[in-house]
Amino acid sequence: MADHSLDEFRRHWQEELAQAQALRKRRRPEAAERRPWRPEVVPGRGEQQASGYLALAQGLLEGAGRPPAARATRAERQEAASRSRSPPAREAAGGGEQLVDQLIRDLNEMDDVPFFDIQLPYELAINIFQYLDRKELGRCAQVSKTWKVIAEDEVLWYRLCQQEGHLPESSISDYSCWKLIFQECRAKEHMLRTNWKNRKGAVSELEHIPDAVLCDVHSHDGVVIAGYTSGDVRVWDTRTWDYTAPFLESDYEEDEPGMQPYVSFVRINSSLAVAAYEDGFLNIWDLRTGRYPIHRFEHDARIQALALSQEDATVATASAFDVVMLRPNEEGYWQIAAEFEVQKLVDYLEIVPDTGRYPVAVATAGDLVYLLKAEDSARTLHYVYGQPVTCLDVSSNQAAFGVKSLGWVYEGNKILVYSLEAERCLSKLGNALGDFTCVNLRDSPPNLMVSGNMDRRVRIHDLRTDTIALSISAHQLGVSSVQMDDWKIVSGGEEGLVSVWDYRMNQKLWEVHSRHPVRHISFNCHRLITAHVPYERVVRNADLDNFVTHRRHRGLIQAYEFAVERLAFQSTVPICRSSCDTIPGYNYDLALAFPCDDI
Repeated sequence: MADHSLDEFRRHWQEELAQAQALRKRRRPEAAERRPWRPEVVPGRGEQQASGYLALAQGLLEGAGRPPAARATRAERQEAASRSRSPPAREAAGGGEQLVDQLIRDLNEMDDVPFFDIQLPYELAINIFQYLDRKELGRCAQVSKTWKVIAEDEVLWYRLCQQEGHLPESSISDYSCWKLIFQECRAKEHMLRTNWKNRKGAVSELEHIPDAVLCDVHSHDGVVIAGYTSGDVRVWDTRTWDYTAPFLESDYEEDEPGMQPYVSFVRINSSLAVAAYEDGFLNIWDLRTGRYPIHRFEHDARIQALALSQEDATVATASAFDVVMLRPNEEGYWQIAAEFEVQKLVDYLEIVPDTGRYPVAVATAGDLVYLLKAEDSARTLHYVYGQPVTCLDVSSNQAAFGVKSLGWVYEGNKILVYSLEAERCLSKLGNALGDFTCVNLRDSPPNLMVSGNMDRRVRIHDLRTDTIALSISAHQLGVSSVQMDDWKIVSGGEEGLVSVWDYRMNQKLWEVHSRHPVRHISFNCHRLITAHVPYERVVRNADLDNFVTHRRHRGLIQAYEFAVERLAFQSTVPICRSSCDTIPGYNYDLALAFPCDDI
C-alpha cells in the first residue's frame, strides 16, 4: 500500500475505535447478563467483538508500517491475543480475525490480478487478438470475462482453422462454434497421425487388367489413373472406397483387337486425364463429362515426356526435338498454345504451377535444361557439357534437378536449385557418389527438399543454409520415389520396398514390400497411393492364375486409408472382394462359393 492510503486507513479505524469505546461506556453492563449471547444483537458482546476486531486491525496497520522482518506472524499474533483475553473475548475475537483474514485476502487479490482501465472498442480488440495463436488465446480467455468473450470470438477461431488448413473451402457462417470445430479437427489430425505411425488402417490392391502389364501410374487427390500394355486406361476414385474402376475409351478401331499400342505415360488432375501412347497419339478426357476423349493430338514420333498442370487445363508433350503446349481457348476448343524446338531428346518435362495466363514449362534434354515460356522462345536455363540431368521437379518459382558429374574433374553428383524468375543458380546441394534418381520440391515443406539417390540414401536438404539436414540409409538398392511432409518421409526403392520414416526422430515406422520397383508415391494426411511398375512390359505365363501372375510379372497398385472412420477391421480383406458372378476356381482371387450378404 502507499503511505497516504495507509494513513487514511489507520485514521478511519481509529475513529471507529473511539466511537465504539464511547458507546460501551454509555451502555449498561447488566444487559449482557439478561439476554443470551448473540453477537449481532447483544450490545455488550458485540462491543467486545468490535473492539477485538478493531484492535487487531489497528495492530495490523501498525505492523504494516514496520519492515517485513519486524512484523509479527499470524501465529504469533493469535497466541498473544489468546493469552491476553478471557474465553468470551477469544470467541468474540475469532469473528474479527476472520474478517481481517478476508480483508487481507482481498488486498492480495487486488495486488495479483491486473486491472485494465483503458476501454477499447470491440473491433480494435479483435484486431489485436488476431495475432495470437491458439495457446495464447486460451491463456487470454482465463484473464477475465471480457477477455474470454474476445478470445472466443468466431472470427478468431475461423481464421485459425484457415491458417492450419482445416476446412479451407468453408465460410464463417457454415458453423456456429468454430472453436469446437477447431478442437475436433485437431483431435482428428492427432488420430490420423497415430494411425500413420502404427500402420492402423485399411489396405487395398486396386483391380488389375488380366493379360496386361502395368506401364505407368499417376494420382491426384485420391484419384488414380493407370495405363497398360493392352492400351487400356483405368481410373479409380479411392475417396469413395470403390475400387471397381471404369475404363476410359480410346478412338482406336474396334476391328483390330490386340493391336492397340502400349500406354507410355498417364497424368491426371482434378478435371482432366491424359494418356500418351507408343505410336505418338495423345488422348485427353474430361472426367466430368464422360468416358470418351474430348481431344486427340498426334505426333510424328514417339512421345518421350508428358506433363499436366495440377491447377488448370494445360498439357505439355515432348516428341523428337519438339515440345508442344496444349490448352483450350475461351470457346473450349483445344489448340496449340506454344511450340518449341530443342537440340536434344527430352528426358524430363514439368509444368510450372501458378504462372497465370501464359503457361511455363521446364524441360531437360541430356545436359541441357530449358525454360519454356509460351510468349517467348526456348531459353537455356542450365548447361554444362558432359553433365547430364538425372531428375527434375519444379515449384512456383524454383526448379531443382540432379546433375551427374563426369569427366576428368570429378566434383561429385549434386542437386542444383534455380530461380525461375532470375534464371540463375541459387544452391548447389549434396556431394554424392551415386546419381540422384528423384527429387521432390513441390510437395515438401517451405525451405526444405527431399531427394533419393542410387547410393540407397534419402536426404533432406535445407535450402536456407545449403546443407543436408538429414541423411537416411533407406533401401537395399537405389531410391526410385520419395515424398515428405512436416513430420514424415515415404520412400520407395528399386527392390520394391516402401518405407515410412519419422524424420524428426530419425526412426523407421514401418515398411511393406512388393516384387517390382516403386515408381509412384503420393500421400496426404489420411491416404497413401503406391505403384509397383515392372521393368519388362511383356505378358507371359498367361495360363497361370490371374492374380498370382499379376503380382509376379504385371505390377501392382495399392491404396492405404488411414482415416479414423475407416479402420482395417471395418473393411473387407482383398480375398473377399471378388464378385459372386465369377466362376469359382483355384486361385487366390477366388469367387465366393456362397452369395455374400451386403451389410
